[in-house]
Amino acid sequence: MSTKKQKKSAAREWVDALVFAVVAASLIRWLLLEPFTIPTASMEKSLLVGDFLFVSKMHYGTRIPKTPLQVPLTHQKIWGTEIPSYSDAIQLPYYRLPGFSEVKRNDVVVFNYPVEFQYPNDLKTNYIKRAVGVPGDVIEVKNGDLYVNGEPGMHPEEMQFSYDVIASRPLNQDFFNDYGINPDSYWAYTDGAAYGVNATDVVIERLKSSPLITSVTKRIRGLGAERGIFPDESKLAWNRDQFGPLTIPGEGMTMEMTPDNVIRYGSTIKNYEGLDQVEIRGEQLFIDGKPVDSYTFTQNYYFMMGDNRHDSLDSRYWGFTPEDHVVGKAWFLWLSLDQFESMFNKIRWSRIFKGID
Repeated sequence: MSTKKQKKSAAREWVDALVFAVVAASLIRWLLLEPFTIPTASMEKSLLVGDFLFVSKMHYGTRIPKTPLQVPLTHQKIWGTEIPSYSDAIQLPYYRLPGFSEVKRNDVVVFNYPVEFQYPNDLKTNYIKRAVGVPGDVIEVKNGDLYVNGEPGMHPEEMQFSYDVIASRPLNQDFFNDYGINPDSYWAYTDGAAYGVNATDVVIERLKSSPLITSVTKRIRGLGAERGIFPDESKLAWNRDQFGPLTIPGEGMTMEMTPDNVIRYGSTIKNYEGLDQVEIRGEQLFIDGKPVDSYTFTQNYYFMMGDNRHDSLDSRYWGFTPEDHVVGKAWFLWLSLDQFESMFNKIRWSRIFKGID
């Protein structure tokens, strides 16, 4: 005898649909694409505050979650609360599915902020920068200009620097609007006709031609240490504009642990190589209590910089980005909202579905 299949209630159908949607969205977010919002100006004008983009997990290969016990579609906290959305009781080893390519020099990459040690690797805050250096590259910044392996580095079309701008009279927002400079990209000094401005080369050339502008000077630091610079401002007198040379380590690369290399790479080995006991005593590296004369790296590292070179917290300050922190490749914009406009003027129509270079 056959029994008649009981029809689902409306509530059960809604629950089933919701569960399916959550599972499908979680799989897409994990395997293929993840949405990301530009929160700061570190990549302007290449990427703008208020840009919404998709990050491709497929390009570099999907990363298997290190922290599997997590509320779906969350990151560090449950929405609208300070309650952690995960348990770190289980931590899986790093593994990445095959991808289309490796991280290439000058790719725009989303990654987990390396020095946020209070979270598991895959739950650290997401950052977005340009990978200006890949394993084996020698990075150097001279007078604000990037050099890679002794050659001038890529100069993104929309790259910005900071400038001191002197005018013949005080300037208002309408003046700066005419040059595409938003309120977050300039500030007045105590002198009412002096300003600091973050701008591209094209905008600066236009400013120089204005009859109201009497001088424009690029804000380049001279030789000397800058507080907070990587790897140790007390031992290497580097700053944001005078940095390196520094070789980027990679998987299988062996380096002699000279006193100079202990300064440059000791913290990277200690924090990201997955070793249980690493100590730096003076100018010597110790692993498991034994002094080390050389070290072979177990993963690739990258040097990340923002295109807004004087308003970017990047590898010049916190060091290399490990491969196991890489989330994916910034692929294309799907929406862009201008925080300084209202209603329909907020939408930057020209940026919708724009690819990211």
